[in-house]
Order: sequence, then C-alpha cells, then structure tokens
Amino acid sequence: MKASIVIPVFNEAGTIEEILTRVLATPVQKEVIVVDDGSTDGTRERLLAWRARSDVLVLFHANNLGKGAALRTGFRHVSGDVVIVQDGDLEYDPNDYQALLLAFAEGSEVVYGSRFLSGKNKSQSYWNSVANRRITQLANLVMSLQLTDVETCYKAFRRDVLNKLTLESNGFGFDPEFTVKVARLGLMIREVPVSYHPR
Repeated sequence: MKASIVIPVFNEAGTIEEILTRVLATPVQKEVIVVDDGSTDGTRERLLAWRARSDVLVLFHANNLGKGAALRTGFRHVSGDVVIVQDGDLEYDPNDYQALLLAFAEGSEVVYGSRFLSGKNKSQSYWNSVANRRITQLANLVMSLQLTDVETCYKAFRRDVLNKLTLESNGFGFDPEFTVKVARLGLMIREVPVSYHPR
C-alpha cells in the first residue's frame, strides 16, 4: 500500500528539514509532497535544496493562502492508495504511519490519529485543549459521531475519497470541513492512538 504524505508548511524553518528526514526514514512505501504556503522565515530557501531530490515533490505558493489551500494544492499531485496529512513541525511522529496504514489494511476508508486515546501524550495548553474538546463535541453532536480528536493533524484516507469531496476551506477550517463532509458521505471514521509532543 503506497502512502501519499502531504505536508502543508508555513514558517517552519526550524523543523522542516528534521520532519522531512523523519518522514523519509519511515519504512512504508510512500511519496512525499510538501507545499510551502508563502513562508517568510527562511523555510522556502531551505526547501529549495530539497527540490532537486527525487523522493520529495516541493511546491510553492507565492503568498500565504492557508492550510486548506496548501492541502488542496498537494492533493492534486497524490498518486498513492492512501493520503496522510502531516504537519511541518515535530508535534506528530511519522512512526505512527504504520498504525494508520494497518487500519486501512483492515478495511477502513478514513482514519484519524487521536492524541487522546493512548493516555501517554503530553497535554496541549489549557485553552487549546478546551477548544479541541468543544469542537469535537459539536462535531459528534451534529454528525452523530463518536470521535475523540476532530482537530488532529493525522487525517488519512483512501485517495478515491477525494473524488467524492469538494473541499473549500482555505484555512484551519479544513479540519472540521473534512470531517463533516466525510460523515455526510456515510464513511466511518476510525481512530487509532498516536504520539503527540506539543511545541
């Protein structure tokens, strides 16, 4: 099973090279697609060196358009069986890809990596934690779901799910938009525990 790892990046000069190194080291068949969303802190310059590599596709937005817009740009280039969204910082561990992919091998169509299922992760800040719980509760109520972490970065799905969705949010609204539209399609979202190290 080939995974398309899509990494939207904005001002991650301090972490982008390390996360790419970690992603490429994972023992899964994959393609890596990075979309720099108009970074101004030197991220863009660091990524220029990665453009010459055959194992990473680097794309650039001239201006900052938002996470959702960067993801849509990346999604247009995926060719894997499964798409995995990866942030450009070091909060999420690419070693968790195997757990996500195992869920697809067992028949899942959409898989979320939950920061709250393992019970071992460092907690988010108080306000981030409160906001995430409220958004998750609202999504569960409106869409009759039973999720623990709607705002997780690790959203993974079979590539053909993209053909069934019209994604429009340019910013961080991508996360609830994706969840709502997947739920409306009647696709079950499975959660697996993942590691989390808040910055």
